[in-house]
Amino acid sequence: MVKRTVYIETSVVSYLTARPTSDLLAADWQKITVDWWETRRNQFDLYTSDVTVEEARRGNPDAGARRLEALSGIPILPITQAAVGLSKQLFQGGALPAKAENDALYVAVSAVHGVDYLLT
Repeated sequence: MVKRTVYIETSVVSYLTARPTSDLLAADWQKITVDWWETRRNQFDLYTSDVTVEEARRGNPDAGARRLEALSGIPILPITQAAVGLSKQLFQGGALPAKAENDALYVAVSAVHGVDYLLT
């Protein structure tokens, strides 16, 4: 059986590695993410890109280190000219708001490389 592929973006590793919170919605997302990571991730081939790695590195150094550790071992898909072009088209077409530049790149890298799912 061929495994389906999943692109892991920064929100996933952020929820996965975040310290517990009293914010009920964030705590829910953390639990859902940890549960998926522990029980389902091995059913998929995971991928990411340098965009995710760069975002994961930002902010608090300890939190960044935890996020980078979660990403370690996940193959990095190249950001090709085709992905950059598609990302620009997503903006020009209004598919994503201007503040979602990295999100457009996640979508584009995933699409160009034929990834089955984008996990956000």
